[in-house]
This record gives sequence, C-alpha cells and structure tokens, in this order.
Amino acid sequence: MVRSSLSRAALAIAALLLSCAAFAQQPVVQQTAQPATPTSEFVLRNATLLTSTHGRIERGSIHVKDGKIAAFGTTVNAPAGVPVIDIAGKFVTAGIIDSHSHMALSDDVNEATSPIVPHMRMEDAFVYTDKAIYRALAAGVTSAMLLHGSADMIGGQSVVIKNKFGLSKEKMLFPGAPASIKFASGENPKRVFGSREQLPSTRMGNFAVQRQALQEAREYMREWDDYTAKAKKGDKDAKQPKRDLKLEALADVLRGKFLVHIHCYRADEFLTELQMAKEFGYKVRAFHHALEAYKVADELEKEGVGIDTFADWWGYKYEAWDAIPWNAVMSMRKGVRVAIKSDSDDYIRRLNQEAAKTMRYGGATEQEALQMITLNAAWIMGVEDRVGSIDVGKDADLVLWSDYPLSTYAVADKVWIDGQLWFDRSLPGYGMPNYKEGL
Repeated sequence: MVRSSLSRAALAIAALLLSCAAFAQQPVVQQTAQPATPTSEFVLRNATLLTSTHGRIERGSIHVKDGKIAAFGTTVNAPAGVPVIDIAGKFVTAGIIDSHSHMALSDDVNEATSPIVPHMRMEDAFVYTDKAIYRALAAGVTSAMLLHGSADMIGGQSVVIKNKFGLSKEKMLFPGAPASIKFASGENPKRVFGSREQLPSTRMGNFAVQRQALQEAREYMREWDDYTAKAKKGDKDAKQPKRDLKLEALADVLRGKFLVHIHCYRADEFLTELQMAKEFGYKVRAFHHALEAYKVADELEKEGVGIDTFADWWGYKYEAWDAIPWNAVMSMRKGVRVAIKSDSDDYIRRLNQEAAKTMRYGGATEQEALQMITLNAAWIMGVEDRVGSIDVGKDADLVLWSDYPLSTYAVADKVWIDGQLWFDRSLPGYGMPNYKEGL
C-alpha cells in the first residue's frame, strides 16, 4: 500500500473522480435495509460458461440450489417448476476475486508506529459501508482479501469478505476463511522508519527486526508450552506466563495458524524470506507484487509458494524496475500458482481486463487468464474449495457479462453471491435488487 506509484495513480485519478462524481449524485444506501428472501433455486440456461476448471461450455446451464452450484453442463436436470433464466448466449464466469485489496479501510491501512504489529486486525478497521465495495461488486468482484499495508515488516491480520454491500459488517465476513497475516520487506519499511532515523533503515535492519520478533515469539511459545505441560500434570506451582497479544499472534505464525503473505519485489529477498521461514518453521503462502518472480520461479515452485502480482505495472520505485509484463506467465509455466490482484480501489473494477493482459503478454490461455482472478486468487486466500470456479458444490458466486469477459467491452450485467442476485445493471438506481430503501 505504501508506494511511490505516482504515475499509475495519476492515470487512475481521472477515472476515479468521474466514478466518484457519478456516485455522489446518488443517495446513500440505507444500512438499515434488509435483504429480501433469497431465491433458493433457479437455472441459468443457454449461456457460454467459462468455468475456470473445465474450459468453455457453449449453450450451457447452471442449476443453483440453496446458494450452491448443484449442477452445470450442456444440460441439467432441475425439478419441474424451478425458475429458468435464459441467458441468450451471454457469458457466465465464477465471481471475480481480488486477493490483495485495501478498500474499505479508510486511512487505517498502516499502523506505522512500530515495524512489528501482528496483533493489528483489519477487521477492526473494516468500513463495511465504503462505496468502494459497491463499485467492486458492480465490476463482478464477489470476494476480496483486505490486507494491512506494507509500512511494517510484520503487519496485521487480514480480513476476507464477500461483497454483499449493504449488509452488516459481520454478515459480510467470508465464513470459514482461514486467518492470514501480512509481512512486508524492501523499500517501504526501511523508508518509513529510516526517515525517522529509527530501525529499520536498511534491508539489513528489516530482516534483523523480523528475526528478532520471531525469536521472541519462539521463546514466548516455549514458555506457554512449558506452563501448559506442567498444568496438565497438576503442578500447582506452575506460573502462568503473561498474555502478550503481539507475541501471541507471532506464536500463531510459528504454529502454522496463519497463511503468511509477504509484500516483496526482489528475487534476492524472496530467497531471504524463504530461508527465514525455514529457520523458524512456518510456510509462506504467497509473495505479493512479486515483480521479479520470473528470476526465481523454480525456487518458488519448489516451496509451493504462490505469487499475487500485477499484469504490467512497473517502474514506480527502484525495486520495481526489473519488472516485465511476461512475469505472470513465465512464473506460471514454471509451476507457480499465479494470481492477478488490484491493490487499488480503481483497478479492482477492471480485474477482468488485467487478467486479459496475460494473454497478450506471454500467451496465457483463456482459462489460465481467468484462473488468475478466480481460482488462483481463491487459493491465495485459502478458500479455493468454496469459490473460484463453476463446480458442483461450490458457492454460487457467479457473474453474467455483457460481452466476452476478457475484453475491454465487457461489464458485469448481473452478479450473484451465494445464489442471491446482488447486482443487476438493468435495474434503476444502484441496481441492487435486495434493498427496498435508499435506492
């Protein structure tokens, strides 16, 4: 999040201002409104299905029941009387997933008062009424992971949401999503703290504070393990250690309770981070940004680490100079799981176009490009068994597109989340059929 992306930001500001202006003309959704009773069962028929796992199915159908995909294919056998929606040959994909977003966090993305803040929880800063959620929904984004910023070497805990804009904060949280935490290395931490003449101010300092914090967590965990063992034996003299929320969170990293996500650009730093993970016994889930992944893709594949990267954004700071637009596909061809993310309230509205760039740069297939913003993004967040493809048993998070979705002409016409129509462009106002107030 902390970055010197002035060039990209400048390009984004005009579009954002236009969308803000349009939005400002509309009344605000009343958060007291309640969703209507969801349609529990229906069939989408005569669609071109881009499944993300089974290729393209022409004139396909999807049977949705109780919020799940009950069946899909060229034909489905739904009970008589189930409502049928004729798609008239348009395209349907799984809901788009953004595995790296800072939307709906206001100005509370970075707790930049210490380089080690693992006890910060983005859920506590999550502004569930933020208009950015609605804009993402209207672009076909059905789920997102909101992360701490990159000011700190070890930042806070992420929150995963479904974009059910208008519901309460608690009802927007993705049920059962695994806990995730954000680390960061490189220019951002050393710039933030170095400018104050505080540690860290170099890459040496970055890794020193990270290693020191993990060592303290290891000792904290040992104290608790020793106490727990004594208590189980009935040792009444065993003294319970003082609970420390920061060290408790770090101990949970060592216990493997968090998916560890690391903001990192340079190839040499990927290897340093992997070495430190081995030293302390935790796994890295994914490197975010990862613009030099192509240089060490074999090592990333060997460790089972994914990357969450940009399609062609580069050069906005020194550690972004060696980026190439072929990075995503080159890494994927080496076996690395690759997701394309937004890291932007603006780009989140065009993730389908960002994914399409990998077809231009590197020759990704249609399904591979879609996977980068659906199934692979779901894997980055640890929810790939729930969302990310059109498969039986998965959540019915679906998007009906006006045109071929990997095209600049396509917009999301309808968006279903858990089988409930959550956005319909054909409706007046915000196009939100579940709300009777505030539209």
